[in-house]
Amino acid sequence: MDAHTMEKLEFERIRQLVADQAQCALGRELASRITPSRAAGQVAQWLDQAKQFEAFAARHGLPPFGGITDLRAVVKRAVPPAKLEPEEFAKLSDTLRGAGNVRRYFGPLEAGAALVRKLADRIGDFATIIERIDAVIDAHGRVRDDASARLARIRRDIDDVRLATRNVFDRLLRQPGVVRWLQYPNATFHADRMVLPLRAEQRGRIPGIVHRSSDSGQTLFVEPAEAVELNNRLMNLLQDESDEINRILWELTHLVHLNQAELLRTLETLAVVDLLAAKQRFAARWSLAYAALNTAGRVKLIQARNPILLAIFSAHESTSAATESASVRSVVPIDVRLGDDFDILMITGPNTGGKTAALKTVGLISLMHQSGLPIPASPGSEMPVFDGIWIDVGDEQSLQQSLSTFSAHLGRILDILRRARKGTLVLLDELGAGTDPDEGAAIGRAIIDHLLHCGCLAMITTHLGALKAVGYDHPRVDNASVQFDIESLRPTYELRIGEPGHSSAITIATKLGMPRRLADAARKHLAGRHRALHRAIAGTLQSRRDAERARRDADAARSEAAKAALTAVDIARKLAEQKSRYAAWVERVMRLQPGDAVFVRRFDKPGRVVRIKLERQQAVVAMDSMEAEVPLAELSFSD
Repeated sequence: MDAHTMEKLEFERIRQLVADQAQCALGRELASRITPSRAAGQVAQWLDQAKQFEAFAARHGLPPFGGITDLRAVVKRAVPPAKLEPEEFAKLSDTLRGAGNVRRYFGPLEAGAALVRKLADRIGDFATIIERIDAVIDAHGRVRDDASARLARIRRDIDDVRLATRNVFDRLLRQPGVVRWLQYPNATFHADRMVLPLRAEQRGRIPGIVHRSSDSGQTLFVEPAEAVELNNRLMNLLQDESDEINRILWELTHLVHLNQAELLRTLETLAVVDLLAAKQRFAARWSLAYAALNTAGRVKLIQARNPILLAIFSAHESTSAATESASVRSVVPIDVRLGDDFDILMITGPNTGGKTAALKTVGLISLMHQSGLPIPASPGSEMPVFDGIWIDVGDEQSLQQSLSTFSAHLGRILDILRRARKGTLVLLDELGAGTDPDEGAAIGRAIIDHLLHCGCLAMITTHLGALKAVGYDHPRVDNASVQFDIESLRPTYELRIGEPGHSSAITIATKLGMPRRLADAARKHLAGRHRALHRAIAGTLQSRRDAERARRDADAARSEAAKAALTAVDIARKLAEQKSRYAAWVERVMRLQPGDAVFVRRFDKPGRVVRIKLERQQAVVAMDSMEAEVPLAELSFSD
């Protein structure tokens, strides 16, 4: 997918919003790499998988991810002669235990969730590895004393030698003559060897080895002669301990190496599961839904909203005092269609940003849909898979800053025209702006003609009145407008297809303080041909509204007639079914004999017929240890 388009539509923000909903680093990392696909098969698989997971999670909740860590780099390092550290094994044990919980979570998967079942089957069972790690490494990431018989023996010997050494030093420190030679009355350590802090001027008072002096030179750290052999023994034991620990860790590392491929596959699968759960939370957080995949290349968005604006306004309302009314700050939904009765939608109106917001909403939703994400639109929305999405929009046009610019980027547009073809979506902001209006309109018309010829779908914004006529000149082009509140000088963001907008520049200038005489002069200078164009458009628009009203009335009449016909057919079918069931029941009653097994609906119990009283339409039925006389209508039969 085009990197420039993804940048301009701020797709990175969508990645971050999804990543924020992940439960562990595996899902967050995968969410940060979400990329739209141009392959319809891949998008269809993503959507089907997400919907299957959504249905399963609705019944069983979201999967547990406690204890799971992204250890892919650790597992990849498990290649002899390298060895993993005890802390890493402790985390691996926790992660594999967490993977087991996710694996068990998918236990009750139904047969219809084939894609999720395939995913769940990729999570391995590592009970043996967990058991082996837990037998060697404790919960704090330390090698256990009983990790091996040799290590247990070595550590017992270390404890014995340390106790003997401690006794030697305790005896020395109980001697007043020794204590007065020391800088302080405590033993200390130098490289795991126990030493005494002898004052420098008392050198030679305690026989032994001087290992070092303090930085000031006033203290000598002396190992008493009677402790040297014990310390040497301790050093040998500590080396033996290190060797045995390394042997144990190498053995564990080799076990991880033997299962490396399956471990990595499980971690990658956990990332996908976490991403699916993140999509679910993302959808719940912003009331999103998955669009139906349209294979005919049509766009049908119902009540679509821009997800970035949703996040921005939500953050604004939760972190700062409200300075504007809720209606102004809310995200207004729009209905958009393309590729059905027209291929190009011309959005016109004031230069206030509402047009660009509509453009970006459709572009961003297209990227989300092709990434297998739910979209901010109502159920019934449909989206195709575009082979390319191209956008030209002002460099400073950021929805995060709520700004609008009107710079034309002809170089970018020419690049788009070279790539545009059937099955792609083109989004052009403020076509024809930045130059002489007549020349801009001429260039814009030529670009529109080219896009029509290549067969792509396009949304184009402009404030040039001359381009509005294209929507009436060509059957595959239609106009739309973003409504504008003249009183508040703000766009309402409501998109109306079939109605061209007006720039309202003179009216806006008047509201901003332009003297009335200047405004009147501006209106007089407005070219006669422009006024004629507006009158022609207004007349056509009224005709279109009348035709649309007539079409809606006709559709409603057809719908009511169809419903009535379906109701009559349904009633007739149900009556026929009831008649058939009653005839079968009467036939069975006529064949009823004492001893026949029946079911008595009144008592909700099975029983056997004792006597039949046809003249009274009743039968005596034995149920457990009782008999009851019940109407024949209360009986049902298994045969």
